[in-house]
Amino acid sequence: MAEDGVEQAQPNDLRAEKAVLRAMMFSTDAIADVVAILRGHDFHQPAHELIYHAILTLYAGNHTPSPFSVCEHLTETGQLEAAGGADYINALAGSKPSGKAWSNQAERIRSTARLRRLQAAATRIHDLAANGTPEFVDRIADAAEAEIFAASTEIPGSIPPAFALGDICEDTLDEIEAVGRKAGTMVLGVPTGFTDLDSLTGGLRPGSLTVIAARPAMGKSTLAVDFLRSACIKNNLPALLFTLEARRTEVVMRIMSAEARVALHHMRSGTMTDDDWTRLARRMPDVSSAPLYVQDSAHATFTEVRAQSRRLHLQRDIELIVVDDLQMLTYGTRPFATRYEEISEISRCLKLLAKELDIPVVAISQLNRGPEQRTDKKPQVNDLRDSGALEDNADLVILLHREDAYEKESPRAGEADLIVAKHRDGPTGTITVAFQGHYSRFVDMAST
Repeated sequence: MAEDGVEQAQPNDLRAEKAVLRAMMFSTDAIADVVAILRGHDFHQPAHELIYHAILTLYAGNHTPSPFSVCEHLTETGQLEAAGGADYINALAGSKPSGKAWSNQAERIRSTARLRRLQAAATRIHDLAANGTPEFVDRIADAAEAEIFAASTEIPGSIPPAFALGDICEDTLDEIEAVGRKAGTMVLGVPTGFTDLDSLTGGLRPGSLTVIAARPAMGKSTLAVDFLRSACIKNNLPALLFTLEARRTEVVMRIMSAEARVALHHMRSGTMTDDDWTRLARRMPDVSSAPLYVQDSAHATFTEVRAQSRRLHLQRDIELIVVDDLQMLTYGTRPFATRYEEISEISRCLKLLAKELDIPVVAISQLNRGPEQRTDKKPQVNDLRDSGALEDNADLVILLHREDAYEKESPRAGEADLIVAKHRDGPTGTITVAFQGHYSRFVDMAST
């Protein structure tokens, strides 16, 4: 084992690490306090991380940790030698500690670990800059910001405090009163712009993850833009769109087409009429002043999405985030054995991001080929592509279906079904809306 004075390459406090582990082997109170502050990887000494996990395993199994039981457990798992051996663990335990200094020592260990993460981030940023070129400076700057943000804000062992029921009751009554004030509108969250959908769901709720899913060319991105138009243009709520497939100018063209009722193909083909320009001019002031922020990097990672979302939420008070789409997003900081696992982790983290910022997050997802193998072609929630965890993590799953996409002579031409296949806080159902593809929008049936 290395002695305290040997390992000086990185910030560390091995004396505090030993003191905390000693306290945990003698006091279950110490375990309860320390586990709320530290995680295993906060320890600088790898052997100490193994001992820490052994103590927690014994504690979780309702066993009282001691130097003997820790050695016995590490022997069973084949880790005793890597943890320093029985002599090191017995010497580490020493005599029973006095006082309750373990919380302060644990805080010091965590702060030291955070300092190591900052130094590691600085090294990675230096490498990015050293190997970068002027053409990619913006991307390098974004990556550097994400590195610093992750290193400086991550507190892996922090556990929020428990709140007394009386305190929670006061907050709950305030929330009930706020709901009552909004009850007349039936929209308690961010309005989607669709009357029946808002009546069913109450809008996009704070802290919720909504998944919009469909087969290709059904209009799922168009529906997401409709949600953004409702939030930003009709209700002046700041929103953020991450679009990994469409360019930002394409997104704005869709918004202009939908708002001004100018055929999208006129804009794209250069065949705008005088009437088209007049319609567009009337709507441009409202469109251009809408508080919508668009990030259109085709190589965005979830790490970058999270960093930029936090920053803009702080700067612009963002109230809605849309990610289009999940299947083009990578996690960005670590490899995964399968794409299934990566999408599962991304969806879980999007839900956590929604809860952290207390705003709704909408994610666009593709479906597998399941609907095309059924007679009626209608999608089901188990058709979600890449990960069943999408369904588990989502509070609301909306499956988009258009019969006329499969049958050109369908009597339901121009109609679309918004199938609310999962609704964690309420009923499911199917909402029928009109699809106006030439204007790149969906609208309520009553509006056609």
